[in-house]
Amino acid sequence: MFGLFARKGPFKADIKPSGKALTVQPGDNLLKAALDNGIAWPHSCRVGSCGTCKARLVSGKIKPLVDFSYTLEEEDLDAGCILACQSLLKSDIEVEVDLESGELVLPEPGQVEGVIGGYRRLTHDIVEVGVRLNDPLPEYLAGQYAELVVPGVINEPRNYSFARAPETEESRSATFFVRYVPGGVMTTWLFGEDRTGSPVTLRGPFGTFFLRETDAPMLCVAGGSGLAPIKAVLEQEFSRPSRRNVTVLFGARTQEDLYCLDEMKAFESKGAGDFQFVPVLSLESEQSDWEGRRGNVTDTITEVISNLDGYEAYLCGPPPMVDAGISVLRRAGLEESKIHFDKFLDSSHKPRAGSEVASGFQRERALLSR
Repeated sequence: MFGLFARKGPFKADIKPSGKALTVQPGDNLLKAALDNGIAWPHSCRVGSCGTCKARLVSGKIKPLVDFSYTLEEEDLDAGCILACQSLLKSDIEVEVDLESGELVLPEPGQVEGVIGGYRRLTHDIVEVGVRLNDPLPEYLAGQYAELVVPGVINEPRNYSFARAPETEESRSATFFVRYVPGGVMTTWLFGEDRTGSPVTLRGPFGTFFLRETDAPMLCVAGGSGLAPIKAVLEQEFSRPSRRNVTVLFGARTQEDLYCLDEMKAFESKGAGDFQFVPVLSLESEQSDWEGRRGNVTDTITEVISNLDGYEAYLCGPPPMVDAGISVLRRAGLEESKIHFDKFLDSSHKPRAGSEVASGFQRERALLSR
């Protein structure tokens, strides 16, 4: 009987140990509410797949929108962790999460209309897409991403990282690297024919992958179109006097999958520190003239850099590559706070719907393939 009078919100979320608090409106997930209130909550994909926004539910109840066991490890589930981007509140709650620097203020997302201004092929399955905007592009940080919608064609947003730093992008333009996904609605449409002039809605920026202000040496690991945010981060770093040593490892299948080689070469003369770009090919023919490194790019991390002490690491690309890279860095002793990543996910990575969860829960991990 009392259920008939259950409160529907808004609810309050107390965030520990920061001491911050926010009000979550009915229908809003916890992450959206935090970002709307200017709280720098770590996040990346916002669809429940990357795990970046995880937090521990200390008290209260939430309704999960997906099965958390698809993304979180068993020890996280046992500890009562939730995904903020997939959690609706059913009561006031208290959560624990390590927020980004308390002094950090993320740019506020905005929405602008525009059209596809053209694109050029970078590889057989990656194109550079330029968007001409009707109004100035919202302020963003190199490494962040935007949502793109093609009205009347693709109404569900697709996320793409900015491929240029704010310092190198025109005020009414945005540039993205888009990789073809077999069967993908957006990329099937985009790659089908010349889409120049097609209307586009851009909303953003989003994400907490961005350049940290430090003189620590940088290790960047990218795969596929994951080179887009890495390139943007490097452009931002070298837009000012820099003394950092920078190593970029780029994983590709064959020589035909390598791109932005001229841009990487140009970085060598930008800063006062050492810069090296190391492409690693996983499927290059043994009979080819390739004299560079072969294998999985993450296997070369400790071969190229034997001592990672003091490094800041940035990883972008397919989830298996990012996960493998994080494991290598952890085993090498790199602190969690020094590892920054953005997993590039498509619709096949989206978790399935879940059910109501209360704090302190214990449950078996679903046997799902990542």
